[in-house]
Amino acid sequence: MAFKFENLKIWQLSLELCDEIDALANSFPKHELYSLSSQIRRAANSVSLNIVEGSTGLTNAEFRRFLVIANRSALEVVGCLYLAKRRNYLADEKFSLLYNQIEILVKMIQALINTLKDK
Repeated sequence: MAFKFENLKIWQLSLELCDEIDALANSFPKHELYSLSSQIRRAANSVSLNIVEGSTGLTNAEFRRFLVIANRSALEVVGCLYLAKRRNYLADEKFSLLYNQIEILVKMIQALINTLKDK
């Protein structure tokens, strides 16, 4: 693999999240196409893309900054999941699965942030 981010487990997990969120957003009603569907997709994509952008050989401080943004985007996905659940677009079981997946990802990103602080 040619790029640093390709070896990062957090990036690999973020891609899985993007796929899951894309499939979920496809199931939303058409009137959500330019609102919740778009928002949840952009937030999930932002997690992955900020990991990529931050890993491009910048300083540890810059990488940390992008990882913090990735974490915030992951939390935005959680907020969107709550909206989808309240609007009955998302079953409780699927909500729990996605929520747990994001919780693990956020903890892993935070752990990486913490290791970068020590360097």
